[in-house]
Amino acid sequence: MPRSRQSACWIVSAWLFAPATALPQMLMHSLSSGGTVQLMGSDAAILDMGETRKDLPCIVTPVNPLLGFDLRFHSGYDILMPLRELAGDGDELTIIFRVTPAAEKDSPSYFISKYNVPSIEADAKGDAYLQGGFDIGEGDYHVDWMMRDRVERVCSSSWDIKAALQPKDQGMKLPIAPAVVEASEREFFKEEPPVARVEPEKALKVKVLINFAPQQDAASTMLPIDTSALVSILRNISREPMICKFSVVAFNMNEQRIVYRQDDADQIDFPEMGRALGSIRLGMIDYRKLTDKHGASDFLAKLISDELASNTSDAVIFAGPKIMLEDSFPAENLNELSGIRFPVFYMNYNLTPIQNPWRDMIGTVVKKLKGYEYTISRPRDLWTSWSDIMGRIVKMKLVAQPATSSH
Repeated sequence: MPRSRQSACWIVSAWLFAPATALPQMLMHSLSSGGTVQLMGSDAAILDMGETRKDLPCIVTPVNPLLGFDLRFHSGYDILMPLRELAGDGDELTIIFRVTPAAEKDSPSYFISKYNVPSIEADAKGDAYLQGGFDIGEGDYHVDWMMRDRVERVCSSSWDIKAALQPKDQGMKLPIAPAVVEASEREFFKEEPPVARVEPEKALKVKVLINFAPQQDAASTMLPIDTSALVSILRNISREPMICKFSVVAFNMNEQRIVYRQDDADQIDFPEMGRALGSIRLGMIDYRKLTDKHGASDFLAKLISDELASNTSDAVIFAGPKIMLEDSFPAENLNELSGIRFPVFYMNYNLTPIQNPWRDMIGTVVKKLKGYEYTISRPRDLWTSWSDIMGRIVKMKLVAQPATSSH
């Protein structure tokens, strides 16, 4: 029997479909751990035949593997089907697919999910839209996919995909090994596994100030790509073995408030941060803040000044999308900060730098303090910028040690 690794992770139109109450996502156990893959004979036959069927009319479009900011290759498919095909007092859709690495043809991974369909009028117009996804390591893969309803109508398809790093990205260390298939991780704020860190005398402390906001100022929600990028920046920092203490200040410019704070912790508490960030309401604007033309700049200037002035870490790292304000950073505040002796960095998350090449308030302060700004537009930018940041922090600390020890 072939093995399976994880259940599928889905993004489904919430207004139409809901997970089946008894079995929202069934994990099909891996043979390597003593489990079995239980498939109906007809389902196994459909997957084995690899034919395209349209008994249940649908269009399934493969999604080519794309490297995310989490350095995982994300792949999957989009499904489009007429609503009239689901008309009736309710239905259940079962989606099963397997992903087979070309280098491990005897080790396919199976995924299954069931979804309830509510009552739909016979003359319903429009289409239902579903998505499914999975993650893979580098390599070539074959996908066999099917979907059936309660009366055994079937939509099926198969395709090939390839996940490969660009030549200039070959130095990046990916979390998924080649020829490995895993479920897509949709829990952005899950707990980070422990990291083996260096001896205390060699360890570093950092403070991170992150603007947890979408790329578009007027957006009412955080897009998954924005959340993934910002959390990936933090996870990248948290996984650094040379850092033993973390201070994190997560703020939101729309609400002009600090949403989450963690001081001198052994590791970043992602679950607690996620709960705190859930309180952000991007679509709601405080009228009092809206009428205060200088409120945003005053909030940001005070935040930067206070956090830099009170810093006891080896470095301060700003992160997040650009914050374009009409006001500039107060000169008197900048003069007060001119004597700081720790390095300052800015990991500027900007998917379209050509559309917004101007320096924002944080970038201006970082430049005045002779710090370093990095534009994070692609996963490779995150990898290379962090390597450079760590190199500079270590070098600056080594340079500062003789001066410190002489006093």
